[in-house]
Amino acid sequence: MLTHARDTAAPARTVVVGSRGFVGAAVLAHLDALGWPAEGVSSAAVDLTAEGAGAALASRLREDDAVVFVSALTPDRGKDAATLERNVRMGRHLAEALLERPVAQLVNIGSDAVYEDDANPVRESSCASPSSLHGAMHLAREVMIADACRGAGVPLVALRPSLLFGPGDTHNGYGPNRFVRTALAGETIKLFGEGEEQRDHVFIDDVARIVSEALGRGSTGVLNVATGTSSSFRAAAEIAVGLAGGAATVAGSPRQNPITHRHFDTAATVTAFPGFAWTPLAEGMRAMVAGES
Repeated sequence: MLTHARDTAAPARTVVVGSRGFVGAAVLAHLDALGWPAEGVSSAAVDLTAEGAGAALASRLREDDAVVFVSALTPDRGKDAATLERNVRMGRHLAEALLERPVAQLVNIGSDAVYEDDANPVRESSCASPSSLHGAMHLAREVMIADACRGAGVPLVALRPSLLFGPGDTHNGYGPNRFVRTALAGETIKLFGEGEEQRDHVFIDDVARIVSEALGRGSTGVLNVATGTSSSFRAAAEIAVGLAGGAATVAGSPRQNPITHRHFDTAATVTAFPGFAWTPLAEGMRAMVAGES
């Protein structure tokens, strides 16, 4: 749950660390659209896996900055222990930078993978007990970054998004992103089983808006980024086919794993940001079709 320090006001400057990735680029574009001072730091500018990266990042920060941290190697880049270690190293170097150069606020964008698989509905108070190395990495970074923020006196927001989709996606993971591209190519969307699993699919622009809300109000705390509405993968696939003109098809496959669902209790978001309007799945996928066409 979040608490707010002020009415909405732009930070003096926002530094987005990981600005060329799917989420970072969307956040930076949204801040630019708001007219808020913002600067991106990409891996080309500061390689957070390299020794000395903490000091290099600290040299770019000012005490009145708000920092958005979203730099990570995503599961499509690796799901093994070596990838976990590199991602944790990035978090360590961010922590070192904060201790050397405390800032006005940090927004850490992690993942709902920190929760137990069978947590339903997921709340911010749900047990953080990840079953994957990806989830373990995000939890380790959260703990490490929170410790550094306490030591440096930096207000911290920990955001835990559900599955993300939208224009500019670079991962092409199973779900709306892959389904839209497959449908536009006129190919068959292949489901796991019959696509029964339900997930909370979040449009990328909504993530950027939640980040700006937290920045503008000087928020602190933990918040899941989820719409509160879960849809099946089959439903998403059928939306993709319809938006692409119906040339593509949807096909199931023999089920290899048990069916699991994930639902969210979004009461904390309603309390933190009353009136926040989430983008419906079909509307977000329509925007993605427009962006991919």
